[in-house]
Amino acid sequence: MFSYMFSVQKFSSKWRIISSKTETLTPRHLWLSSSDNCHTGPDVVIQPNKQKGARNTQVTKRPQKQRSSCQTVLNHFDQQYSRELGDLWTPARSVLLDPHSWQYGVLLNRFAVVKDIKESLQSQGFSTLLPQTDASMFLSDVPTASSSKYQAENCTVNSKCPSGDSHVQLEDSYHAPSQLPQSDPSLSLTCSLLQCYIHPYPLRFPSQAHRPGHLKQYYLLNAASLLPVLALQVRDGEKVLDLCSAPGGKALAIMQCATPAFLCCNEPDPHRRDWLAKTLESFLPHSLNSKVNVSAQDGRSFGQSNAGTYDKVLVDAPCSNDRSWLYSPSGQQGEQRLKERAKLPVLQAQLLRSALLAVRPGGIVVYSTCTLSSSENYAVVEAVLNDCPEAEPEDLWEEIAVPLSNCFTFSKAHHGHEKTQYSTVSSYQNRLGILVVPQPRRTWGPMFLSRIRRRK
Repeated sequence: MFSYMFSVQKFSSKWRIISSKTETLTPRHLWLSSSDNCHTGPDVVIQPNKQKGARNTQVTKRPQKQRSSCQTVLNHFDQQYSRELGDLWTPARSVLLDPHSWQYGVLLNRFAVVKDIKESLQSQGFSTLLPQTDASMFLSDVPTASSSKYQAENCTVNSKCPSGDSHVQLEDSYHAPSQLPQSDPSLSLTCSLLQCYIHPYPLRFPSQAHRPGHLKQYYLLNAASLLPVLALQVRDGEKVLDLCSAPGGKALAIMQCATPAFLCCNEPDPHRRDWLAKTLESFLPHSLNSKVNVSAQDGRSFGQSNAGTYDKVLVDAPCSNDRSWLYSPSGQQGEQRLKERAKLPVLQAQLLRSALLAVRPGGIVVYSTCTLSSSENYAVVEAVLNDCPEAEPEDLWEEIAVPLSNCFTFSKAHHGHEKTQYSTVSSYQNRLGILVVPQPRRTWGPMFLSRIRRRK
């Protein structure tokens, strides 16, 4: 079996954490129900058409299962989100109720040979989400698929994109595959090594099976889930903490962007931690064993035991996953989840405070969720800022929302949120965070992200 360590040792064919003692973060049913993987797609896929003697370059649809929404949850969403999102809620509602319309991103693995995958994606009309730069200019001592060991090419993708627009476009004309909107290359976005391909149609590549000893070539995800990683601005040689890491998609994205001196992937739940370890094993080479660690600490107390240790901390917090919760299998489970929803902001604030303790003075914390709920997004950030005078929110609108407004729909104003010191002054109105709202032909999200710097 593939002996992948990550400061995790193999024991009786299982992965055993050898870091600090595991504590229970929250009642397991609440943790799991609020931590569904909302950034990868359902079992239904659209995959290349396989023809004997020919390459897989055509896309065909597999019969799709019908999913029924939970009326209890939908009624609650209608009441809350129509107030908080205003006119954005009606089209967002239509997207959430139509899983067949959901778009998927393909995140390429820079540690694997991906030339054939790139060619297949490009032939089917996929295009890069971010402007690409020749990877050889940025690679450090970590071997990648472009090294002689892997015998793969260094590929530069030149994207022709329209200029960035500071106004969010709520409606636009349909784009053919060859005209897929992309980010504005004239605006500086970090993570130039990160290669994610997107398509205007809801096409999805088949998932690659886990094979011990072999690296996967790509990871399927909701492309909006990459935005918190972009906001984190990870650089080579930094110490990074992914506080709520499972199932591992954002940890993988971090490693696609840079080569940290150390990446700690924390996950208290043992089952999700096994999932996390397998994800890391499937995508990262042996050379990174000493740089990536899987820990099992209670995220709420992590900062106290590791105060000022990290340069960057990501808190992708457990949340009321809108995409998943809307399809609760029964009204009873939907009601139970809605009751649990009220408890989440307390947990989320505890995790964010812990992250601010774990980051060094001058370091950055990014808080993110995959819900539209203001009480789990803006309100959590604001509550923590009021308690932590050393924390300073940073405006992500010009840095992320503007250059990516051709690909995502961002909600600039948070309707129904009480105005305070951080929202009454125009210069502060976006500092609490930005929200990606699913819309027709731009079905990415929900995704909220906020960046906070700890003052020196």
